[in-house]
Amino acid sequence: MTTPLLVLARAWRPEGIFRGWRIAAVIVLAITGVAWLFFREYAGYVGGGAWFALLFLPAVGLRKASQLAAHGRYQSARRLTAMLQFLHPTAQVRDQLQLFRNLESRARSGDQIQGQSPPQDRERRLQRAPAVIAFILLNVGAFCIELWRGALINPVILHRLGAVDFYAVISKGEFWRLFTALFLHYNLLHLVFNLFALYVLGPPLERTIGTIRFAMCYLIAGVGSTAGVVLLTVIKIVRPAELVGASGCVMGIVGAWAGFLVRHRHVWQARQRLLNILLIIAIQIVFDISTPQVSTSAHLCGLLTGFAIGLVVAPKRTAF
Repeated sequence: MTTPLLVLARAWRPEGIFRGWRIAAVIVLAITGVAWLFFREYAGYVGGGAWFALLFLPAVGLRKASQLAAHGRYQSARRLTAMLQFLHPTAQVRDQLQLFRNLESRARSGDQIQGQSPPQDRERRLQRAPAVIAFILLNVGAFCIELWRGALINPVILHRLGAVDFYAVISKGEFWRLFTALFLHYNLLHLVFNLFALYVLGPPLERTIGTIRFAMCYLIAGVGSTAGVVLLTVIKIVRPAELVGASGCVMGIVGAWAGFLVRHRHVWQARQRLLNILLIIAIQIVFDISTPQVSTSAHLCGLLTGFAIGLVVAPKRTAF
C-alpha cells in the first residue's frame, strides 16, 4: 500500500487544490485499517480496491483529460472529467470540469484558443527511464511464467521458481534466491502495487543519477532486503517465512531518494521533497506493522540499503 502514501505525501501541501487528494488518501488508509480489524485476511484486497477507485483512476483520468484538452478535444476532456467527478468529488475536479466546459463553449463559438502544448515530460516519462522500463518488463515476464507454471496456486512451484527460503539459502547455499525472489509476486494485486510505485518513484531518480547507477541501486537494495531478512532470521529476530516481491527494491528507491537529498541539500526543493519521503517512510512502517501479510523487515532492509547508496551516489549532472 505504498501508493496511497505517495499520493498523501505529495498532496500534503498548503495549497487548497490538494485537499481532496489528502482526503481520498486518508479514506483509502482508513478503509484498509478497518478491513484489517474485521477482515484481516482480505485487508490488502479491500485496500487495493479502494486505492484503485479513489486514487488511481482519478489520477490517471485527470491526466488523460488534460492531454485531451491540450490537443483541443475539449468535449472528450469534459465528459471524462464529469465521470471522474463521481469517484473524486473535489473542488479541483469541479474547477477542471468548469474549465473544460468554458473551453468547449468557446471552441463552438469559433473563438481562437491559445492552447498549451501537451505535457511532453510526463507523456514521455518512461521513454527517459530505460532501466525502469526494463525492470517493469522483467517483473511482468516473471509473473507470466508464474501464471504458466501455476505458481500462484501452488507454493511448491513458487519455491522452485526462486522464492527466498531461509533453509534453502543457509543449509543448501542457494544464494541465487536472494536475487530471483525480487521478480516474483504472490498475485496480480501485489505486482500492480509494486510496479505502480516503481513507475512513480523510479523515473525521477533514474534521470537524476543515471540509468546504470539507478539499476545498480534497484538491484543492490533488493538483494539487501532479502539478505537482511535471512540474516535477521539467522539471529532469530524474525520468524522463517517465504519471501517474494519487488517491494524491497521499491523501498530501496525511497531510501536512495532520502539519502541523496540528505547529502545534496542544496538542490531545488530538497527540504520539501525530503519531508515527503520521510512521510512515506513513516506511514509505510505503520502500515507494515499493522498488516500481517507484509514483510516489515524486508521493507526496512531495502530502505536502509537504499539510504546508504543514496548517501554516496553522485548525480548524473550538477543541475537538476
